[in-house]
Amino acid sequence: MRRLFPVTDETEAETVTRAPGDVPGEGPGVDAAGGVGRAHLVDREWSLAELAAAYAYPELGPGGGSGVGSGAGPGGPGAWLRANMVSTLDGAAQHDGRSQPISSGADMRIFGMLRALADVVIAGAETVRQEGYRPARARAEFAEMREAAGQDPVPAIAVVSASLNLDFTLPLFTSPLVPTLILTGAAAAPDRIAAAEKAGARVVVAGDGVGVEPARAVRALAELGHTRLLTEGGPRLLGQLVAAGVLDELCLTVAPMLSAGDAQRIAGGPSVAVPQRFALVSLLEEEGFLFSRYRRS
Repeated sequence: MRRLFPVTDETEAETVTRAPGDVPGEGPGVDAAGGVGRAHLVDREWSLAELAAAYAYPELGPGGGSGVGSGAGPGGPGAWLRANMVSTLDGAAQHDGRSQPISSGADMRIFGMLRALADVVIAGAETVRQEGYRPARARAEFAEMREAAGQDPVPAIAVVSASLNLDFTLPLFTSPLVPTLILTGAAAAPDRIAAAEKAGARVVVAGDGVGVEPARAVRALAELGHTRLLTEGGPRLLGQLVAAGVLDELCLTVAPMLSAGDAQRIAGGPSVAVPQRFALVSLLEEEGFLFSRYRRS
């Protein structure tokens, strides 16, 4: 993996090598075409500590990053909501209904690190079903980092569902290290709420009607002590978060693949009145995969 942006004096000093034609002590050399040799960033596997530093959550003050706050008034907990998604060059977020075929080893390392840094992972019910979500696993390599941050051994999984049409016999609900959360609306069917709670899940009401209101979901999670939020989609949920203006950051992997077909984009649903502008924070590369990180401007 190599960093393409930002490149500072410090990172250049640590990661550049001489190009062919460079002569020690004499500056850049001249290549066969008569051009000046250029230094290239070293492609190497990053340590977990380097990845953790590259994707660290910002320090939050009252109100958090999303602007929706916690509902607790001045001094209440804030929250930062980031999304992690993958897309092909032609904009497909999935292949045959799943993201795994357009992922890579490096993408999965970053996927694991983003989960390790988060308090809670938010996913839509359809994504949970399609991707076969299981409880987060405790990993020894992240244990010290999470303990130092005052976090549980693993992030909680929060499933967004209006209908609660979920299989509560699955391990995601019956045997997680920390209870799985279900975000739903106040009008959800009482029998489905009872079934979820009987299985061990914690139901969190985050909407007055059938569905979930994104801003209320962020506040509800913050009030539970979950301020470092990560969503893995799917596209419909991400579209709702974008439309509600609560997304603070997007970590987008661009896979060097073309898929054609009619696969969804990373975000679906109704468009926003004015496209939201995000600023590039960092860009990494490995084997043609680009790992970008954008924050709201």
